[in-house]
Amino acid sequence: MKFIDPSRDPWRAHEPAHPAAPTHALLAPRDWLDLDGVGRERLARSSRVGLLLPNDFELEALAPALHGLSLLALQFPKWTDGRAYTQARLLRLRHRYAGELRATGQVLVDMLLPLARSGFDAAQLREDQDPLAARRALEFFPGHYQADARQPLQRPAGLGWAALGVAA
Repeated sequence: MKFIDPSRDPWRAHEPAHPAAPTHALLAPRDWLDLDGVGRERLARSSRVGLLLPNDFELEALAPALHGLSLLALQFPKWTDGRAYTQARLLRLRHRYAGELRATGQVLVDMLLPLARSGFDAAQLREDQDPLAARRALEFFPGHYQADARQPLQRPAGLGWAALGVAA
């Protein structure tokens, strides 16, 4: 998992009405969806494009446009609100999104393992969180018995699914 230092992050907020786009343009989803095909192409030629998604955003609206996006930053407005975990899993498994998924907002060290397992590959920790503790937290569990958004369930060598009690 990559940890984002906001002072070194190349992604900058961008409003499509502004003529000059940064090299890494971060847009609100409505701004991206309101652009026509020509506007999206023009922006994509001059910038890498990412979206900052609220955790209540309906992902189906983005499905046709996901292939042109380099980054989706999913928001955790409270550490107790887990809707962005579901968004990440849906983006990886249902929509096959291959770009960067970034956790933003109230991201705590304790959340890192579930973030990684649900498909996130980057996190911007809350200011009071220790990046060294975050790296250690990801090393606590070297393996898992369950499949996740990044690692599908592997059949043990020599055993069929029936031997495991799993329907094929």
